[in-house]
Amino acid sequence: MRVLIAAFTAVVLAVPARADVDIHEVTSPGGIDAWLVEEHSIPFLALELRFRGGASVDAPGKRGAINLMTGLLEEGAGEMDSRDFAVATESLAAEFDFDVRNDALSISAKVLTENRDEALDLLRQALVEPRFDEEALERVRGQVLSSIDSDTRDPETIASNTYAELAFGAHPYGAPLDGTAESVAALTREDIVEAHGRVLARDRVYVSAVGDITADELGALLDRLLGDLPETGAPMPDRIDYTLDGGVTVVEFDTPQSVVSFGQRGLTRHDPDFFPAYVMTHILGGGGFSSRLMGEVREKRGLTYGIGVYLYPMNLSEMLMGYVSSANDRVAETVEVVRAEWEKLAAEGVTEEELESAKTYLTGAYPLRFDGNGRIANILVGMQMDGLTPDYVRTRNDKIRAVTLEDVRRVATELVDPEQLHFVVVGKPAGLTASN
Repeated sequence: MRVLIAAFTAVVLAVPARADVDIHEVTSPGGIDAWLVEEHSIPFLALELRFRGGASVDAPGKRGAINLMTGLLEEGAGEMDSRDFAVATESLAAEFDFDVRNDALSISAKVLTENRDEALDLLRQALVEPRFDEEALERVRGQVLSSIDSDTRDPETIASNTYAELAFGAHPYGAPLDGTAESVAALTREDIVEAHGRVLARDRVYVSAVGDITADELGALLDRLLGDLPETGAPMPDRIDYTLDGGVTVVEFDTPQSVVSFGQRGLTRHDPDFFPAYVMTHILGGGGFSSRLMGEVREKRGLTYGIGVYLYPMNLSEMLMGYVSSANDRVAETVEVVRAEWEKLAAEGVTEEELESAKTYLTGAYPLRFDGNGRIANILVGMQMDGLTPDYVRTRNDKIRAVTLEDVRRVATELVDPEQLHFVVVGKPAGLTASN
């Protein structure tokens, strides 16, 4: 059966990529909203659930509880212990994936039509009747603690965590979502049960379904799957404005190559200037070998193998972030080149050639994202969380094409701020000292 679902998945992925999907808005009899794309040519369904809040709604002093709880959702449910649950999942050729980030807890399900009801009843038990057995709790806790310990020796994670702490302090965004060794070791089963109710609630769930199912069937399925969850979860944390000043933070770490996270404030997904900023960011550092930073830092100077910049609009704050790594004796030069490109962009904007090239790439690459039921379901649920409408898949490229040179130059002037640009450098950077 596992081979069968893998074969179906391969067929689905072979369907030509297209962004003109026909999205239906569905409301179940019990009031649960979802987006549906029907595709009956293959007896297969991809279902995506996303619960807003994610690890950010950890209880005070219980950082890491929601991450640990998420890892336990497939470790036994109802009358089944972890082994029985795994065997039942395997026998139905179902695939479940549970993941959590700061802004959302995500559940992906892939099931065959012939086993759909039984497979999703199994998923329902994982969501509504998780066992949280002590044996499973200790085993998964050990895995989390091992991961936390490994992170203390990973310069990329150290850079990312240090940047988040500097930018957001005591806010949930400022601490690793998997918690600390001390906070995870102290978590009890009661903390895990409470974490479950804080995040898995109907008032924050977003749903998309792509595949062999009708609107009526989906509505009934959603009430059965989610209807017994609590109506409301924990309150969302407050918004936090990004206020980190420009400068350099150095974290000493014994490695031949320094890792750098850098950034400044960003803008929200619904800012009128989001699309000009998106195109501008692609030109600066999002376009692979065609980006300015790749050209200046790698191609001209050989300072790195890769560098990138991206807009990062979170639910409760927003950043313009970048990453790079470079040899310890050259990272100071790398930082200066990045800062110089920030200044150039703010002062001069971009060229017409750069703009047209970016627009061509971004509009051409967009349909390639829609290359399978699972990918489409993931895109659709993300659109819902961003507050977009179903017609976005048809209008998105028009918004890219409408960006003008003047738009990008205005946004570069207003958003790009060399004085606010902050670098967190993890390594032993020669000639680079901390500054604020």
